[in-house]
Amino acid sequence: MLNQAERERYARQIRLFGEDGQEKLKKSSVFVAGAGGLGSVVSIYMAAAGFGRIRIVDCDSVELSNLNRQVLHGSDDVGRRKARSAEEMLQGINPEIDVDAIVGTIDEDSLDRLLQGCDLIMDAMDNFPTRYLLNRAALQRKIPLFHGAICGFQGQATTIIPGKSACLRCIFPRAPPAATFPALGSTCGVIGSVQVTEAVKYVLGSGELLTDRLMLWDGLNSCMDEVACVRDSSCRDCCNKYNVETNNMWNNVETE
Repeated sequence: MLNQAERERYARQIRLFGEDGQEKLKKSSVFVAGAGGLGSVVSIYMAAAGFGRIRIVDCDSVELSNLNRQVLHGSDDVGRRKARSAEEMLQGINPEIDVDAIVGTIDEDSLDRLLQGCDLIMDAMDNFPTRYLLNRAALQRKIPLFHGAICGFQGQATTIIPGKSACLRCIFPRAPPAATFPALGSTCGVIGSVQVTEAVKYVLGSGELLTDRLMLWDGLNSCMDEVACVRDSSCRDCCNKYNVETNNMWNNVETE
């Protein structure tokens, strides 16, 4: 049940989906992989929306070069662990939720433990090897994965529902080569907001999700496009058939 403070805090959302919908968000436990550019936007808006528990994991410390896009952190946080400054910021935004901030690396050995009790996975990583780990974990646990990535003015997003949609490995059978890429904070804002909206819709059971579709954002031309994705029976992660009928910039650059 919502308390009075929560009814006031979420009053405008309750107009959209009622107290029952808000209670569904409150009961949800989210795993946010990364406290960087996308992780900042994703976790801030999830905290503000009232997702009941946010577990955010990052092993890095804040650097000055992060601050153009990683809005969880401020100048005074330079040198601090990102997880620690993220926890402080998120609890300040919404003390009604539980924030579980972990300083740690997401890898084969840690991921099963880190995902315990989580209902959704938010991909806010900056490399595909870790994204593939998240993809396999989502498939194994049968929980949704909300993918986002950015490169400069451009970004992408898709939603993966195990057993019902193309998985990440099928959309991207091979990881792009590792590279240092440009990053614009407002692009993180666009893509991270899409990811959070997808998660809200999933929990509420409303609207049409970005399943079997890769949404592409072109900030230079202020337009969005999408690519249809289909299952691939040869996929090494989910044994379904997937195919993306496009060549796009993500073939040549590592994404955040």
